[in-house]
Amino acid sequence: MDMNWPNENWHPIGDISDIPLRGARCVKTPQGKIAVFRTAENEVFAIEDHCPHKGGPLSQGIVHAKAVTCPLHNWVISLETGKALGADEGEVRTIQVLNEDGRLFIALESLMMAAE
Repeated sequence: MDMNWPNENWHPIGDISDIPLRGARCVKTPQGKIAVFRTAENEVFAIEDHCPHKGGPLSQGIVHAKAVTCPLHNWVISLETGKALGADEGEVRTIQVLNEDGRLFIALESLMMAAE
């Protein structure tokens, strides 16, 4: 792992191959469920697994480009910023993801700070 990263703050969550292209998997943390997404371009993003609208499970939504469409009411959420796109307003928190040769880690520190 890159020694520039504060290793003690990164939590291993699996391998990129565990997530299908344009799919997601969930990670349970003490601060709630995190949805980890893999785009068609093999980029990986992590956000809270609930839509800011009615709490729909974003991990079950459709991934397109760098966004996910909520399966309940079709809100589109940016995977980069966590913000609702288009006319909708609201956001979910984003979690830093580190991809080290296909091994994925999430930043526990960003989870802790967001929970305060």
